[in-house]
Amino acid sequence: MKYDWTDGFLLSLKGVTRDLQPEWNWLRYHIGGKMFAAICMDDSGDPVYITLKLEPLEGEFWRGQYKDIIPGYYMNKQHWNSVKADGEVPDEVLMDLLTRSYRTVLGGLSKKKQREILGEDV
Repeated sequence: MKYDWTDGFLLSLKGVTRDLQPEWNWLRYHIGGKMFAAICMDDSGDPVYITLKLEPLEGEFWRGQYKDIIPGYYMNKQHWNSVKADGEVPDEVLMDLLTRSYRTVLGGLSKKKQREILGEDV
């Protein structure tokens, strides 16, 4: 996979947990119990896609900018987008998209839950 930094980057974000969905062979990343990103692997464990959640218009924009960003692989294609793991999306763009996905899902949690995750006084 070209983007070998993604796991460490995602786990460095405050409050992120990771699990393996064995039936799908996906490493899933959650904030507050909600998935915001996944590394989708083939049967041999090699990453194929990095899937992330964006606002619909944002996702549409980015899919128009890069041929290696497609509608979400096995996900709701309006909200989810997948980046080919061996694609040509620049690292800084993918890092920005993953951060946007994290913030989008975090922003959908209750204010109380957000403060708990971010370590702010409740």
